[in-house]
Amino acid sequence: MEFNLPEDLRDVQATVRDFMLNVVEPCAHEIEETNRVPAELMRGAADLGLFGLSIPEDYGGVGLGALGRCAVYEALGQGHMGFGGVISAHASIGTSGLVKLGSEEQKRRFLPRMASGECIAGFAITEPSSGSDAANIRTRAERKGNCYVLNGTKHYISNAPIAGVLTVIAITDPSKGTRGMSAFLVEPQSTPGVRVGKIDEKMGQKGSLSAEVIFENAEISAENLLGPEHLGYREALGILTNGRVGIAARSTGAMQRLLDLSINHAKSREQFGQPIAEFQAVQFMLAEMEVAIQTSRLLWQKVAWMVEQGQDVRRMASVAKYHATEMLSQVADKAVQVAGGMGYMKDSPVERYYRDQRLLRIYEGTSEIQKLIIARDLLA
Repeated sequence: MEFNLPEDLRDVQATVRDFMLNVVEPCAHEIEETNRVPAELMRGAADLGLFGLSIPEDYGGVGLGALGRCAVYEALGQGHMGFGGVISAHASIGTSGLVKLGSEEQKRRFLPRMASGECIAGFAITEPSSGSDAANIRTRAERKGNCYVLNGTKHYISNAPIAGVLTVIAITDPSKGTRGMSAFLVEPQSTPGVRVGKIDEKMGQKGSLSAEVIFENAEISAENLLGPEHLGYREALGILTNGRVGIAARSTGAMQRLLDLSINHAKSREQFGQPIAEFQAVQFMLAEMEVAIQTSRLLWQKVAWMVEQGQDVRRMASVAKYHATEMLSQVADKAVQVAGGMGYMKDSPVERYYRDQRLLRIYEGTSEIQKLIIARDLLA
């Protein structure tokens, strides 16, 4: 059994980690203040191929497998989480549906621009009435001649304010329930009848913009139907399942960064005449962080390997996401405790991580939904 990444993936991971720590992190204050990722960081990400992680080389991408993508996601987790959120929403759930289901014409039309970062992608399934209950989608797509007319509202859609293309899940046959949903490629910035609402004001993840997307008699060409009609819900579940292992990897990277910050602080901060690293209470917290990191890393590596072997990962992807995101919450709390008052200050990266990580237990399936998936699979 091999527990190390191949050397080439370790090199890629190290390059991305260096970019996150030495290029992105110095811009963290600007991102927090403006709620925008500077253009130079987006160009830097494009130069590293981050927008094309899951896009085949034939279309200008890097074409990494699941293991390689997750190695990069772990490295992304070690820097500003809002910036990492932009990349992961694009390269994971925003891109994977098109890569898997797209026609050759669709791939040629979108993927090269997506790989270069010219066209940012997003995934639109959540609605005001359907979050965890994705089967309660109400957005309709009615076939009229050579187009589909979309009506409805999606909300909390990551990358929506900057997206060039969204994968939108809508009902095409209400009589079939979840078997009557389809997926569409929608260009929100250039399609009449599609409107992006105001940017959401979130607790954390600054720079990773989300918003409502409203469809009012929006005509979408039938050529933009993604995959077979009426299979959108099933394919959406597959996209979300594979995205969950990426979140587990990002969470692991964030935990590693928090542990590194905590170790450095514990060694340099003195109380009662000695570094606080000498106190057993602090040592115990550091040890608990390390256990969380190692178990989460092994889980995402196993699930990524399973994906590459073509195995069913529905349950194990939920195991990995649930474990890593819950552990990240505990690690972030311990990091604040180790840092003390400094960890509660706005200029501390620990404070930022504490806010940013909370979303990971919610999006792409809450912790409660992950437990339901795990339990139902066990009982099936």
